[in-house]
Amino acid sequence: MSTALDTVTVAGPVDLPLAGELDVQAACGIMHVHGRRSGGPARLGLDYASILAAELAELGAVALKLAHGRGIPLRGVSTSLAQAALLAISQYLAAATTDDDHQEPLIPGGPPFRSADGVFFEIETLDPAVWQRFWPGLGVDERTTSRSWLPFMQRFATATCPLPPRLTETLAARPIADIEDAAVLSGMTLVRVADRPIEISPAFVVRGEGRGYQPVPPVEPLPLSGLLVLESCRRVQGPLAGHLLRLLGATVLRIEPPGGDPLRWVPPIAGRTSARFRALNDGKEVVEIDLSTPEGGNHLLELAVGADVFLHNWAPGKAGQWSLRALDLARARPGILYAHASGWGAELGPEPPVGTDFVVQAHAGVPSSLMTIVDVFGGVVCAHGIVTGLARGATRVDSSLLSAAGRLNAGARRSCDRPLTVPVCDDLAALAADPRFSRALIHADCVLVGSPWEFRS
Repeated sequence: MSTALDTVTVAGPVDLPLAGELDVQAACGIMHVHGRRSGGPARLGLDYASILAAELAELGAVALKLAHGRGIPLRGVSTSLAQAALLAISQYLAAATTDDDHQEPLIPGGPPFRSADGVFFEIETLDPAVWQRFWPGLGVDERTTSRSWLPFMQRFATATCPLPPRLTETLAARPIADIEDAAVLSGMTLVRVADRPIEISPAFVVRGEGRGYQPVPPVEPLPLSGLLVLESCRRVQGPLAGHLLRLLGATVLRIEPPGGDPLRWVPPIAGRTSARFRALNDGKEVVEIDLSTPEGGNHLLELAVGADVFLHNWAPGKAGQWSLRALDLARARPGILYAHASGWGAELGPEPPVGTDFVVQAHAGVPSSLMTIVDVFGGVVCAHGIVTGLARGATRVDSSLLSAAGRLNAGARRSCDRPLTVPVCDDLAALAADPRFSRALIHADCVLVGSPWEFRS
C-alpha cells in the first residue's frame, strides 16, 4: 500500500481565500486573541500557524505509518494552517460561544514586567497564599494584592491580564535583585525574559522497547482505533495531547480526583461543564480516583492492565511518591507506553520552579503572548512523541513545555511579508457563526474545533 502525506494547505476546509500565515492569523482568530492584551488585533511575533501545522503534519505522517503497521487501510492524511490556527484558539472559541451570561470582561493589560534597572521578567504561582506574601513584601497594600489575584489567574483563560497599576509601578521602581529576593522569600517563581531565543533538541525523547501491535479490525478507520489511553493531566498541555490522541481514534480514559477536575466548573459553562474544559476533553471517558491513597494507586494499576498508553503531567516527584513510575506501570502492563508531559523536563534539575506557559515563554525567549501558545504547541509535541513511541514499540516518552518552546524558536526563522488580503476577525462568536468555517467546527452547547487532520482510506 502506498502512503502519502498531502502538502500542508493554507485554508483546508475553511472556505476563505487565505494566502498565507498573515491571512490565517487574521481570519482564524489568532490576531484577535493575541491582541487582547494590547486592546486590538495584533500579529504574533512568529509564524505560529505555519509552525503548528508543520508539527501536526509530521504527527499525521507518523500516525499514518502506525495505521499501516496495525492493518488499518489509510492512504493519506492532510492538514492546513487554518486548522492549526483554530486548534490554537479552541478554548477561547468555546468560551465565546456559550449561552452562559458569565463572560469575563476582556480589558487590555498584562505582563511581562520591567524592573527599575530595565530587566524584563515574568512571575508565576498557582497558590494564592504565595501571591498574598509576595506583594506586601514589596510594599503593596493587602486590598490591591487581593483584587489582583483573579485577573492574574484568569490570564490563561482570557489572554489578557489587567492588573492594578500599583503593581507594575511598584516593580518598575525596584531593582531586579530586590524583586528576586522578595520572590524567594514568598515562594514566587520569577523568570527573566531571555535575551535571545533558545533552541532545545529533540522536542521529545522516545526510549525503550515494548510490544508490537498486531493487525486489528478497526472500530473506525483511524490510526489509533482500538487503543486505550489512560490520561491523568491538568490544565492544557497534557489534556490537549490526550484530545489529539482521541481524534486519532484512541479511547481516552481521564483519571480525575474525587469530585472531578476543578477546571470542569470554571465559567463560562456550556451544558453542565466549563466550555474551555470541553474544548480539550469532550469525548473522553472519566473515572474518579484518589491517587494519593494506596487504594487509588492500585485502581489505576488495574486499569493499566488493559491500556496501551499512560499519560500524565504530574509535578516532579509525584510519580515516585504515589508508586506510579514507569516501572510500576510496566509490572501491571508489560510494554505499556509511559508518557510524561512536564514543564521544564530535566533542564532545571529535579526541583524546578513552577513550569507554566508564560514563564517558559520568558525563559526560552519565545515572542511574548498571553495566548497559551507554548501550552498548545507542547500538547501537539507530546502527542507527536506518543504516536512515534507507539510506531516504534517504545515504552517511554518524555516531552516538556521548554523543549516545545525551543522547537517553536527553531521554526520561527520563517518570515511572512505578504500583505493582508482578508478582514481581521474581531469577534469569535461571529467566526463560529460564519458558514465558511462550518466544515472545521462542531456546533454543540458551545462551538468546538474538529479534527485538524483529514485521513483518506
